[in-house]
Amino acid sequence: MIPSPRLLAPFGVSSIVLACWAAFLPPAFSQTYPVKSITLYCGFSAGATTDVTARALAGAAEKILGVPVVVEDRDGGGSTVCAALVASKSPDGYNLGVISSSALTIRPYFAKMAFDPLKDFTLLMAYSEYIGGLCVLAESPLKTIDDFISYAKKNPGLSYGSPGSYGGHHLSIELFAECKGLKFKHVPFKGGAPANTALMGKHLDFVAGSGQHIPYVKQGIFRMLVLTGCEKRDSDFPDVPTMREIGCPEPPTVDYLVVGPKGMPEAVTKKLEGTLKAASETPEFQKVLANFNLPYVYKNRAQIEKRLPEAIAWFKNTFKKMGARENP
Repeated sequence: MIPSPRLLAPFGVSSIVLACWAAFLPPAFSQTYPVKSITLYCGFSAGATTDVTARALAGAAEKILGVPVVVEDRDGGGSTVCAALVASKSPDGYNLGVISSSALTIRPYFAKMAFDPLKDFTLLMAYSEYIGGLCVLAESPLKTIDDFISYAKKNPGLSYGSPGSYGGHHLSIELFAECKGLKFKHVPFKGGAPANTALMGKHLDFVAGSGQHIPYVKQGIFRMLVLTGCEKRDSDFPDVPTMREIGCPEPPTVDYLVVGPKGMPEAVTKKLEGTLKAASETPEFQKVLANFNLPYVYKNRAQIEKRLPEAIAWFKNTFKKMGARENP
């Protein structure tokens, strides 16, 4: 039994000693978490799907926790800027982040990071996957993926745009090309929006859509021929097959990932896990996912901890085979 500081004070115990004593109190003696607002950093800019879904998640979570959950965007480096910021914060449960899992599985291969992807985070949950699609202009005579494959075999070197080199969308198309014996010319862009613009301007033959292609498909500007980055068909596009359905491999999924700094107390971690899962299941949050045609794919801490090193190894081996230079 730990004696009360009130009992110790009359015996000349200094305030410094008492402060040290208080620092080692068991969790039951501390105030119930949370007692103040929580900051949820987002790895992408305002309006991006990650930002919008993060805000919806925060809104649902704060109703459960009873404290504000404030979203602050810290974009840059494919969410590695945000990841580094979260890793540097105190592990008290008041600073969390929503990032792309590619910040931990892909980006560290190419550049030295200010964090260790396997050691510097508390992995809380994943709630969706960054799905994409191979798209041509709607006016194209190519109606199906079989039409596309046939045309591409007769016309090697078709150009396509992606949100950037060695991302999940780029790799999906390269694996597709290898799978079907095709040759393409890759044109990387700084995001999905400029790639879409280039296709609309007929500067490309097709695009590796990264989510921002969906409005153009719905508006009848693009025609999506195959889904990438997902395991099952999209109910909004029931006639569009997945890459796996046409017999081609895919990279490990890239997840919308919620993380905290390493070393968070287990009681706080468990509370956040339960809260975030419940928040992600609310009708309000589910509606936001549906608006962006994002699948709800929940992964818990144990699942992420198992998948993360496997994904890192897969990408590393693939990049080496492609001749990509690893960071020094």
